[in-house]
Amino acid sequence: MEFTVQQIASILGGKIIGNASAKIHTLSKIEEGIPGSISFLSNPKYEPYLYTTQASAIIISDQYTPKREIGAALILVKDPYTAFTVLLNEYNRLLNNSKTGIEQPSFIGSSSTVGENIYVGAFAYVGHNCTIGKHVRIYPQAYIGDNVQIGDYTVVHPGVKIYSGSIIGNNCILHAGVVIGSDGFGFAPQPDGSYKPIPQVGNVILQDNVSIGANTVIDCATLGSTIIGEGVKLDNLIQIAHNVEIGKNTVIAAQTGVSGSTKIGENCVVGGQVGFVGHIRIADKTSVGAQSGIGKSITKPGTAVQGSPAFDYKENLKSQVIFRKLPLLLKKLDDLEEKILNLSDKT
Repeated sequence: MEFTVQQIASILGGKIIGNASAKIHTLSKIEEGIPGSISFLSNPKYEPYLYTTQASAIIISDQYTPKREIGAALILVKDPYTAFTVLLNEYNRLLNNSKTGIEQPSFIGSSSTVGENIYVGAFAYVGHNCTIGKHVRIYPQAYIGDNVQIGDYTVVHPGVKIYSGSIIGNNCILHAGVVIGSDGFGFAPQPDGSYKPIPQVGNVILQDNVSIGANTVIDCATLGSTIIGEGVKLDNLIQIAHNVEIGKNTVIAAQTGVSGSTKIGENCVVGGQVGFVGHIRIADKTSVGAQSGIGKSITKPGTAVQGSPAFDYKENLKSQVIFRKLPLLLKKLDDLEEKILNLSDKT
């Protein structure tokens, strides 16, 4: 694929300084730029490379004033980092769209419908009564059960398992090993100490623009739906239990576990290895530090917490300082106690 600087600037809505007809065929880091590549500058740490890079074009802030001559063409935008992300998404979309058709051997149920320009890789399975949108990419060895709906431009990477009845929105990305719709962890304790499985008859709904990292598992609801809101980004190796709801544009880092029926609000940020107990609510715009344990609801929007059990982020930092000083404080307390005893003996 090859584009001119002018074509790229049109996609980004940017203004050009330099050679608008220069040809671009790849992306690069600014410090590793080569002729024919495009890069970006947003971190001042990398500014020296702006004057030495061999890249043919650089995406840069429209507020930046160069200190000396620059060899590359410049595309001026309001936010270079976001603009480069848009360019990466477009580049990735074009790469994904390069594959079309249905490879053999694969299986698509006769009662299922597929949209135009789809790709189904070898050894993929699509069950009966499924609806697959246009421009969908289903890579080899993916499994899609019966009665599944998948929206337009969604990408299902190799080895993904989507259980029956799941609903996947438009522009979603499911990375390798993702499991959507497995049984929730529901068991009824019996008088003899055994556990009787509770049938999980609900489903999973992924709304539009959701990204799910490799080997993440989202369980179906016992009744109703487990719901992942629009724009949610889940990292690798995350466990989402039955009947959980996650609000739009929330991001969750790797190895986090969310217990059943917990509801996480919109625009929350959750660090890695966080654990949520079940049946609680987390307010919008909550920030949770890594390795925290959330044992109760957070009701105030914009709250930041850290620790296990988690509490106010700033107070947690203060507590950590005190905790590190405990050996010194204990020594001072012992010394003080000894002095008090000595004074008592003299009297």
